[in-house]
Amino acid sequence: MQKISLLERNVRRFLWEWPGLNVFCTQNGWIDNDTLWFEIQSRRNNEVTVAVKFIEILMEGSGCVADRRECFGKLRLRLDENDEIVGVEVI
Repeated sequence: MQKISLLERNVRRFLWEWPGLNVFCTQNGWIDNDTLWFEIQSRRNNEVTVAVKFIEILMEGSGCVADRRECFGKLRLRLDENDEIVGVEVI
């Protein structure tokens, strides 16, 4: 079993809760949190670069799922001394 670091837990929690993640949606759909994936690509001092990917669910007016689209992007996260996220920038 792979051990998850404190930083990875903090990033996962942040991504699940951050409403700004919808900036990567293509058609104003819903983020399927079950498909949310991320990778910490680099870390320098108090910043990490994170690649994110998820499925956007597109709905019809009748409430039925019309389509699913893969979405992706990158973020720069600023960290405090406890690896808590204190700032975010879309890159």
